Amino acid sequence: MNGATPPHSIGDLSARTGVSVRTIRFYSDTGLLPPTDRTPAGYRRYDDAALGRLHLIGVLRELGVDLTTVRRVLDGGLSVAEVAAAHADATALQIRALRLRHSMLRLVARRGSSPEETVLMHRLTRLTSDERQRVVADFITALEAGPPQAREAVAALRTALPELPDEPSDAQLAAWVELAELVADDGFRGRMARTALPPADEDVLPEVAPEAVAELIPFVRRTVAGARAAGIDPEGDEATPVVDAVVARFAAVLGRPDGPELREWMAERFEAGHDPLVERYWRLVWTVNDWQVVPGHLPFQPWMVQALRRSGRVSPSRR
Repeated sequence: MNGATPPHSIGDLSARTGVSVRTIRFYSDTGLLPPTDRTPAGYRRYDDAALGRLHLIGVLRELGVDLTTVRRVLDGGLSVAEVAAAHADATALQIRALRLRHSMLRLVARRGSSPEETVLMHRLTRLTSDERQRVVADFITALEAGPPQAREAVAALRTALPELPDEPSDAQLAAWVELAELVADDGFRGRMARTALPPADEDVLPEVAPEAVAELIPFVRRTVAGARAAGIDPEGDEATPVVDAVVARFAAVLGRPDGPELREWMAERFEAGHDPLVERYWRLVWTVNDWQVVPGHLPFQPWMVQALRRSGRVSPSRR
């Protein structure tokens, strides 16, 4: 500048950048924005390079970059690109956290949660991925220490572990909270050890001849899968012809009359070995993992029992 006094005062910098005079003085005093020169009266003056430096400081601060990192950029220890990449990753994490918080707030509002339940839900949703995996792993480990029949349950559980994504939907978050509450229940652990999977077809009707079972169970399975695919509610009137068709096939194959006794017998057999809470666990896993529920792969027993009970001709089981 050929010995001329730098053109910018602190007030001029403030007017050009929107940064307050007090903040510019702070930056100067801490060495982030040293004055280019001083007037004979001692007033700080800044050149155009200092103005550009202040613009950069302002942008970095607005983007959330801390002063220590800003200093490293200004001193050449870090490039702006490196800082931008790091803060982009950090911002993405903050966005995911905000989305998770938003989903949890909607879940609390929808469920009308008590203060205690809200605290528990908040704790469950804040778990890291490793911590969530440990919740399920601890549940499986406890099953391994159980009775011999629990080994089948352990093998089944390990093939389909729930994995909540970083940005879960409201449905996935709600399913994860319910799942975590379920596996923390000691009573549920015992139920899972007994009936982790639906009974095999040949075990559904243990006292019936194998050739009859081979005809009846695939028929009822296909019939219920078709009813589910058609959206038929087992509690609705549309379920009546479905139930009647299944009972008619059983009556013909077994040589027994269609009536309350046969329907009671069928309901008891279908209900035996099936635990609706265990089925709920698997549905929650499917929801958390965003797996498609295929009607033909669902156990047919709950739908059939519910439809039989709905007819009013079978009394609820007392088991």
